[in-house]
Amino acid sequence: MALIVSLTVHAVLLTIRFVSPQTFDRLLNAQPLEIILVNAQTDEKPEESKALAQVAMAGGGDADSGRATSPTPYSALTRIGSDSEDAQQREETPREKQNRTLAELRKVVAEYPLPDPRKENLSPDEIAQEEKRLLLVQQLAEMEKLVKLENERPKKRYVSPATQDSPSALYLDNVRRAIEERGTTRFPEQNGKKLYGQLVVTVLINFDGSILEVDIQRSSGNLSLDRIAEAIVYAAGPFGYFTPEIRRTADQIGFTSTFDFKRDATLVTEF
Repeated sequence: MALIVSLTVHAVLLTIRFVSPQTFDRLLNAQPLEIILVNAQTDEKPEESKALAQVAMAGGGDADSGRATSPTPYSALTRIGSDSEDAQQREETPREKQNRTLAELRKVVAEYPLPDPRKENLSPDEIAQEEKRLLLVQQLAEMEKLVKLENERPKKRYVSPATQDSPSALYLDNVRRAIEERGTTRFPEQNGKKLYGQLVVTVLINFDGSILEVDIQRSSGNLSLDRIAEAIVYAAGPFGYFTPEIRRTADQIGFTSTFDFKRDATLVTEF
C-alpha cells in the first residue's frame, strides 16, 4: 500500500509545471487575434491586445466603435505614388493655363469700376485706381494679342515612322515616288560625270502642296550633289493639296528622308 501511494504522489507531482506568470497568462489567453490596420501609434505597449496591427497602440475610449468597419481602409488600398500620378494627369496643358490666366485677368479688370465721366476732379485714390485699371487693360490687350498670334500660326506636323497615320502616309508615299522619279530621270551630273552619294534631307510641304523649305541635315560630302538634290525636290513639286483628313491635323507636313544616289543611276529615298 505504501508503494502504491508513493507512486501515485510522484505521478501527480511530475504532471505539474512551474512557469513564469507572463507565460501562464499567455497560455490562458492563447486565442487567435484578428489582423487590422491602425492609423496611429503610441509608445505605450498595451496590457491586453485585442488585435494584431502594423504598429503597437494602447487603445482608449470605446475601442469597438473606434475600429473601421472595412478590413482595409482607403489609406491601405491606395498604392504609393498614386496621388502624385493623379495630380500629374490633372495637370493643366499650356493652352488651358493660358485661357485660365486670361479669364482671371478679365475678371479682375471687370471688377474695377469705370470712372464717372461727369466728374471732373478725381481724388488721389480714384486716380491711382484708374491708373491701375488702365495698366491691367493694357496687359490684357497684349496677352490677347499674343494668344491670337499663337493661334493663327500654322500647325506643323513632322512625320516619322512611329507617328505616321494612313492619310499622311499615302500622301507622303506619292511625294517619295515623285522625288525618286525626278532624281532618276535627271540624275546628278557634273562635267559629264555622274555624281553618287548619300545625304539626309528635311522637307517642309505647305497645305497646297508647295515646298516651303528644303534643308540638308547631313551632307553627302559633295556640295554640288547637295545643291542638285535640293533642286530635285523643288522640281518634283508641287505635290497637290492636302486631303481633308490631313488638314484636320496639320497645315504643313515635314519629313526627313535619306537620299541615296546609287551606282545604277537611280535615286532611292527612305523616310
